[in-house]
Amino acid sequence: MEVAISYGASERERALYTERLGDRADLIYLQDLDGEARREAARRADVLLGWNPGLDLGGELLSEMRGVRLVQLISAGADHLDPSVFPKDALLCSNAGAYAEPMAEHVLAMALALGKRLLPGHEELRRGVLDQRTPSRTLRGSAVGIVGYGGIGQAVARLFRALGCPILAINRGGPIEDPVEFQGTLGDLGELFSRSDIVVLTLALTPQTRGLIGKEELSHLREQSSFINVARAAIVDEDALYDHLVEHPKVLAGIDVWWEEPFRGQPFRMRRPFLDLPNVLGSPHNSGVAKGALFGAVDRAAQNVLRFLEGAPLHGLLRREDLFAG
Repeated sequence: MEVAISYGASERERALYTERLGDRADLIYLQDLDGEARREAARRADVLLGWNPGLDLGGELLSEMRGVRLVQLISAGADHLDPSVFPKDALLCSNAGAYAEPMAEHVLAMALALGKRLLPGHEELRRGVLDQRTPSRTLRGSAVGIVGYGGIGQAVARLFRALGCPILAINRGGPIEDPVEFQGTLGDLGELFSRSDIVVLTLALTPQTRGLIGKEELSHLREQSSFINVARAAIVDEDALYDHLVEHPKVLAGIDVWWEEPFRGQPFRMRRPFLDLPNVLGSPHNSGVAKGALFGAVDRAAQNVLRFLEGAPLHGLLRREDLFAG
């Protein structure tokens, strides 16, 4: 069995792969090879492991991997993975839940920073204004609506429950076993938005969820609610969100993901000036980037490859209809 690693793994990561997989498979680091040697290694691979294989290797090399039986991503999101370049019987797995805990902390930090006016207060102080009269919002007891109740959504719920927050949840994967105030499907977005003080997006970007939230859905947000997106920007209509935030300045937004990022090899660009709005707090798509988190995700992905090699059930198995063909 041969496991091909598509990206330039660090020495520490290589040591981990050797520890986890070295007794059961031959490890091939494709970035160490070039030309025909790389193509031949790709043809022999049974497993492909990497962050963004299309960006790492290019479509031409991926199309030669006709013997690959498992594609394992280190990233939790899989919207960059083109299933059409792999054999139809190959299993495709994301690293679902690998970044749940740091992302949940990021959501809580954004909700607190927005509600407590930390950024506007800092800017006012910098200008010599000491405003002790404008009230902040309290999070304790606030209704938190979570759109996408997978590993990240559940981690978010755990943190907010500690503040006595009732949880409302929308889940595409079936009934929710956690004690939630409300559970629904994507058809219930309006009800969840209208009942939530804080709305958090944590669901995956698929052909079904692209552009899911537009003007109509945003119109259901409470006038003094917070809207936080740590999922994918393309789930939300960019113009609709910007216009809503301009027209409803008491609605607060925490945005960690952006519509044009270097993720697919394109430059970062902000088409609408979200960061000029006083009711917006932005972060550079780093909600999952915390000390130890990336290495932990590499380990989690390696362990899923080990499960494949041992014939055990896999985590994060993807449905091809939920992915975008190139």
